[in-house]
Amino acid sequence: MISTKRIHIVGGGLAGSEAAWQALQAGASVVLHEMRPKQQTPAHRTGDLAELVCSNSLKSLDPYSVPGMLKKEMASFESLVVSAAYKAQVPAGAALAVDRAVFSQEISDRLNAHPNFQRVDEEVTEIPSEEELANKDECMVIASGPLTSSALAEEIKKLCGGDERLYFYDAIAPVLAADSLDWDHCFRADRYGKGDGDYVNLPLDKVQYEAFLADVREAEKVPLHSFEKVDYFESCLPIEVMVDRGPETLRFGPLKPVGLIDPKTGKQPYACIQLRMENKAGSMYSMVGFQTKMKWPEQKRVFSKIPAFREVEFLRFGSVHRNTYVQSPKVLNPDLSFRNNNRVFLAGQITGVEGYTESAAMGLIAGRSGASKLGLGAFPLPPETSVMGALLQYVCFGCKGKFAPMNANFGLLPTVQKVRGMSKKDKKKMQSINCQEAFAAYFNGAQFGSLEIANPEGLQ
Repeated sequence: MISTKRIHIVGGGLAGSEAAWQALQAGASVVLHEMRPKQQTPAHRTGDLAELVCSNSLKSLDPYSVPGMLKKEMASFESLVVSAAYKAQVPAGAALAVDRAVFSQEISDRLNAHPNFQRVDEEVTEIPSEEELANKDECMVIASGPLTSSALAEEIKKLCGGDERLYFYDAIAPVLAADSLDWDHCFRADRYGKGDGDYVNLPLDKVQYEAFLADVREAEKVPLHSFEKVDYFESCLPIEVMVDRGPETLRFGPLKPVGLIDPKTGKQPYACIQLRMENKAGSMYSMVGFQTKMKWPEQKRVFSKIPAFREVEFLRFGSVHRNTYVQSPKVLNPDLSFRNNNRVFLAGQITGVEGYTESAAMGLIAGRSGASKLGLGAFPLPPETSVMGALLQYVCFGCKGKFAPMNANFGLLPTVQKVRGMSKKDKKKMQSINCQEAFAAYFNGAQFGSLEIANPEGLQ
C-alpha cells in the first residue's frame, strides 16, 4: 500500500540514499530528487545514486575503532549504505573498500525495488515553507552535498538566516589528540600572563623554525580543482601562502612568540606554535592558524618533526577545499531539522561532517527523524556516548572552537580515567567498550531490537 505520508529527499548521494531508505523502512513514501545526470556537478561523472567521487574506502572495520563502531551502529538500523558496502567489498586489509559500480548499483536496485520509492531527475530550486509541508503531510531532507547548486544554496541561505552561516570554502586547521602530545616539549600559558593558561605552546628555536619552513615549502600540496579557485581571506591564509610571502611571515602571524615566556629557559622563544582546546573534556586540541593545503601524509611527516608532535595522532587533518556546509549549531535543532522550518531536515556533508560513513549516518538520523515528524513511530536520538550521538552532538552544538567539518573520532567520545599500567591502546579499547554498551542500552531501551556487547579482553 502506498503511504500518503511523503518525504522529499534532495540529493542522491550516500546521505540522501540512506535517508530515503530509513524513511521507507519507517513507512513513509519517498520522492528522491537528483539533478544528475541532467545537470552535472564538476566532480561527478554519472547520474548514479551514491556515486563515490573520491576514495572507495569506508575506513576501518576494527570493532574497537571509531569508524568500525559507527558502521556497527548503522548496521543495527539495517543501513543501506553499510549493507551495500559489504555486498560490494573488495580486499583492503582491515578497511571496508568497495567496487564503486557494484556499490552504486546495489543501492539503486534496492531503492528502486521499493513500492513507496520514486526518483525524479530534476534540480530543486525552492524549499517549501513549513506551513506548505504541514498541509500536505510532508517533510523534506536536504542532502545536496558539498557541491550544492547555486539556486538551492540561495534557498538554504534563507533558512540559515544569512550568508555568514553558509560556507563555500573550508580552510581548516588540524585537530590533535591531547594524549598523543609530548608534554615535555610544551608549556601552558596565555600571552602576557593573561588568562588561565588556556593555550598550549610549543616553542621552536631558530634552527627548528627554519627547518619547519623548508619542510612546508617542499611538501606536496593538494591542487585545487578548476571549480575551486578561491581568493583567501587574509585572516585565514594557508600556512603555505604565508611561508611563500617570506621567512618572517609566520613569526609575525600564528607562530608569533611575543608575550610568551618558556619556563624552561626563562626567555621568549624564537617562534611558538599554539594549540587551543577544541572540546570541554580537553581531549582535542586544534593548531591555531594552521590551515594547510599539504596532503595528509605530508602533514603527518612535516608536523611529526616538531618535538612535541613526534607521536602525534591527528583527529582531523588540515584542508582547504570547496565545501558547502552550514553553521549547524546556529541553525539546526537536535534532530537535524532547521529552526526556521522544522519540517526541513539537513543531512550529509552539508551538516558539517567529513567522510562517507559519517555523511550516511546523518542521512540515517534525518530520514528517521523526518518519518517520526510525520507520525510514523518515535525515534529517540542516539546518546552522545555513542558514535552517532557524539557526531550528532558536534553537528548540532559544536565544540569550543570555530565550527568546521569533523569526522567521527575518539576526541568526540567521553574520556575514561587512565589507571596505572594502562596503555594508550587499552584506554581506547575501554572508550570503545563504554561506547558500544551505551549504544546497546539506547537501542534496546528504545525497543529497536536486541544488542549485546562482547568484551573478550575482559577490560574493566
